[in-house]
Amino acid sequence: MSKMRAIEAAVLVMRREGVDTAFGIPGAAINPLYSALQKVGGIDHVLARHVEGASHMAEGYTRTKAGNIGVCIGTSGPAGTDMVTGLYSASADSIPILCITGQAPRARMHKEDFQAVDITSIVKPVTKWATTVLEPGQVPYAFQKAFYEMRSGRPGPVLIDLPFDVQMAEIEFDIDAYQPLPLAKPAANRVQIEKALAMLNQAERPLLVAGGGIINADASELLVEFAELTGIPVIPTLMGWGTIPDDHPQMVGMVGLQTSHRYGNATLLKSDVVLGVGNRWANRHTGSVDVYTEGRTFIHVDIEPTQIGRVFTPDLGIVSDAASALTVFIEVAREWQAAGKLKNRSEWLQDCQQRKASLQRKTHFDNVPVKPQRVYEEMNQVFGKDTCYVSTIGLSQIAGAQFLHVYKPRHWINCGQAGPLGWTIPAALGVVKADPSRKVVALSGDYDFQFMIEELAVGAQFKLPYIHVVVNNSYLGLIRQAQRGFDMDYCVQLSFDNLNAPELNGYGVDHIAVAEGLGCKALRVFEPAGIQPALRQAQAMIEEFKVPVIVEIILERVTNISMGTEINAVNEFEDLALVGNDAPTAISLLD
Repeated sequence: MSKMRAIEAAVLVMRREGVDTAFGIPGAAINPLYSALQKVGGIDHVLARHVEGASHMAEGYTRTKAGNIGVCIGTSGPAGTDMVTGLYSASADSIPILCITGQAPRARMHKEDFQAVDITSIVKPVTKWATTVLEPGQVPYAFQKAFYEMRSGRPGPVLIDLPFDVQMAEIEFDIDAYQPLPLAKPAANRVQIEKALAMLNQAERPLLVAGGGIINADASELLVEFAELTGIPVIPTLMGWGTIPDDHPQMVGMVGLQTSHRYGNATLLKSDVVLGVGNRWANRHTGSVDVYTEGRTFIHVDIEPTQIGRVFTPDLGIVSDAASALTVFIEVAREWQAAGKLKNRSEWLQDCQQRKASLQRKTHFDNVPVKPQRVYEEMNQVFGKDTCYVSTIGLSQIAGAQFLHVYKPRHWINCGQAGPLGWTIPAALGVVKADPSRKVVALSGDYDFQFMIEELAVGAQFKLPYIHVVVNNSYLGLIRQAQRGFDMDYCVQLSFDNLNAPELNGYGVDHIAVAEGLGCKALRVFEPAGIQPALRQAQAMIEEFKVPVIVEIILERVTNISMGTEINAVNEFEDLALVGNDAPTAISLLD
């Protein structure tokens, strides 16, 4: 046995569980952990500028690769409360991250000590498990339980709160005798899958809805194999985007009120049996349940039992990990194919493909200031199939999902349910840290970009290069569009005359100056013809300087992006594509 500080045992456990990177900010109550990180070694550390930023970096790190666990570290008090948004975002999207906070010594926790707060009570609604460890000997086993909780069942975040004296106390611990706990994941059985496949096989117009649980389970290849085997078309959710490549003939669009394709919504409305795997039936995907479900039969497969029937009761519910369920689906489908029992879906798929080739929105606008649709057209021209997009919320993200293309799992990295402004910069940095070879392109509106702009300095300091496209209309664009229903345009303008940057003509913050002041490189574009050259220059600059490169594009102030209150009543505010050149980078050209 070895005698060591409890916090050193915690670092050894993290290393044994596969942690090699942490994001955080030191502070008095968590300094013992930092001393253990230095002493034990093996875990790289990225110094954030804000603890919320560190939590989003941890999210980006986890979302990049199957098996990753992002770790976020902060001191007592406000560091923990700063993590709440990251924990909420991770919890909502089933993303495992480990947040570690320092705490006042046990004897002073109830005395309103400086920066002492009951952080575990605060975060319990947005974590899978949270604990304040009160006995030094429990520290390594609290971490063991944390990794078990994060990885078992529906994945999610945990928080471990460590009083200062607990960290410092000496315990006996032998890392050689340690092993991770076996994980618990529900698995579908053959009877369940045969019933589901029979329902699909009896359908005339079946669809597969592929959710983010497939990506979390690293089961995208299984999903594509099953789709190809049965011939059933696939509708990915926003969190499942990339599960099947956009140019795959069985990818027939996304469905929803905002981040959707015209052809995706039309195809869902024509379907008769829908199999959802690893999805939540989120309201911005479904709209009202009555419209979404009318005339259709539903099968729902999800790892979390309480998700089945949460939004609406399916005709068949199966509690299972996505990979386990798809493995059995493939096994049964192969047998049925060999026996000649599987229906031919070519006519239905051709019908879906025809919609994909005709129901499109226009992107090729030559307006100055630039219309946002043109930005995504130019991005499609410049960025290849290996591009990984990172975005959070707003008109920029909604339009990006309508017009950009994603070809690989974990190449659309988006906080789907929480949507906190400011998420994009730190999350992109976490992605680059997790995979330095990945071609990362972040997408923000001007307000999202301003929320946590200080984290750009982290990218400069730690050489984490990526391209950040900022579409600047000097507005809270999504909220401004939502205010139309209240007949107002109130408190959402970000425009002002910047005395130090008159060339902005009232667009307010000089993002170029701020980005350069934080150690990054930046370019600004005013006309459509300048977008593509700027993006290509940015590609060269990240290779040369190894820092984030911002490409700011000045947009027209007001553009209403397609959205609605029902999937059968999406408002198309702008022109639709009538000929091929209206949407020259669409997956299926009009002519």
